[in-house]
Amino acid sequence: MFLPQVVKSARVMKKAVAHLTPFMEAEKAEMEAAGHVVKAQGKIVLATVKGDVHDIGKNIVGVVLACNNYEVIDLGVMVPCEKILERAKAEKADLIGLSGLITPSLDEMVHVAREMERQGFKLPLLIGGATTSRRHTAIKIAPHYSEPVVHVLDASRAVPVTTSLLSDEGKPAFVEQHRADYDALRKAHSAPRLQAVSLETARARRTPIEWRAEDLPAPSFTGVRVLKNFPVATLRDFIDWTPFFHTWGLKGVYPRILDHEEQGAQARQIFKEANALLDVIVAKKLITANGVYGFFPASAVGDDVELRMDGARGNVQERFHFLRQQSDRDGGEPCRSLSDFIAPRETKLKDYIGAFAVTTGIGLKELCDRFRAENDDYNAIMAEAVADRLAEAFAECLHKRVRDEWGYGCDEGLSKADLIQEKYRGIRPAPGYPACPDHTEKGTIWRLLDVEANTGMRITESFAMWPGSSVSGLYFAHPESRYFSLGKIERDQVVDYAHRKEMSVAEVERWLGQNLNYDPSA
Repeated sequence: MFLPQVVKSARVMKKAVAHLTPFMEAEKAEMEAAGHVVKAQGKIVLATVKGDVHDIGKNIVGVVLACNNYEVIDLGVMVPCEKILERAKAEKADLIGLSGLITPSLDEMVHVAREMERQGFKLPLLIGGATTSRRHTAIKIAPHYSEPVVHVLDASRAVPVTTSLLSDEGKPAFVEQHRADYDALRKAHSAPRLQAVSLETARARRTPIEWRAEDLPAPSFTGVRVLKNFPVATLRDFIDWTPFFHTWGLKGVYPRILDHEEQGAQARQIFKEANALLDVIVAKKLITANGVYGFFPASAVGDDVELRMDGARGNVQERFHFLRQQSDRDGGEPCRSLSDFIAPRETKLKDYIGAFAVTTGIGLKELCDRFRAENDDYNAIMAEAVADRLAEAFAECLHKRVRDEWGYGCDEGLSKADLIQEKYRGIRPAPGYPACPDHTEKGTIWRLLDVEANTGMRITESFAMWPGSSVSGLYFAHPESRYFSLGKIERDQVVDYAHRKEMSVAEVERWLGQNLNYDPSA
């Protein structure tokens, strides 16, 4: 069965169980009175860890496990460690499952593993979520807990893993193979690290750009503009549907996936149902799209970008801090930083940077809660998946407006496919993503645009955006601007970055743990 069929089956099961529960409870009581043991396949506590708000994957895993006779206790999102462990003890759970999307969640998972060890837990710990991996689980999480710590790639793997862990016959062999695999990953990790250059050398190898005034258009305004109740119907034309199918476990590229020999029929079905739900959302205004964006005079100073609000470019209002590639790649490739795409202060050229934050999640929780109250997990997950696509569509739609208002996008003449493939000039990188992996830079965007007041969006202590169906980032307009991955960085850059951000080195190492080319504990 395809994943959507499994979740639909769960919907039928839940509605049936809701009707039959009084009878089933009576039968269970009779069986227990007669001395029979009545129990589920297993009991699992699921939670999205503290500071994180994303739970589509966790919700799907919960439904799949419930379909296989597991009792699932879903604690929701932003759940602190102590609440997870207290509930696991109270429920006498057989397993604990942790989920997270943003990189700071990885540290929270380490904390949970440490606490489980300290408190003497004997339960297997399952790890899942977009930023998690077998490698990270083996190297960073598993060493802190003596019981099995298993990375679950996706919902399709949840049942085989839990069944193996709870099987008296199958568990020893599964755990032995699992530990051997993770030992191999740790051994590979201890091999020689990536060759890197010093920060001084990396800065000398910055992106080569010949700075010319004609490449630096002035936007039609500077400052902030707010978009309240943006028409959701307008966003439909900007949706990239490919990730939607990935959410449902269907791998392929839209629209080709609709004609796939094996997946096509299922892809067409969920595409039809998603658009039917979207019709209802638009007609009944079930969710609200809010956004805010702005343009600001900017100059690069080293690896920072300074923002000034007055025409004379006087006092610095805000400052974005960027990181620079340090890997020593063949061919003399530049060591890029996002600051490379803003005119350096010494050129005395007028340049600008943009910032934005958009959400299509206002009202989504209430909609999903209503579906779940009706035992309809399928449409609850479908609504989350559609809202996520709308948020990305809002970012794409707004970027088109921004390019027009910046003056260089009016004559693009790009098709919808061209927009999805980003065949336009300029980029919109986001904090927490490859070119700018530090999530704390979202704080600057929030101050600059007064995001919470203007949109209702907020950021958690881990800098996750709430509602989850939200996107924020920066705009760079220079024709040489491009996306890249920062990769691994050295201690010299971490020390420099900590000084620039007025943070401790340890704090920076915590936020950038995935990018460190050294062991901070060494």
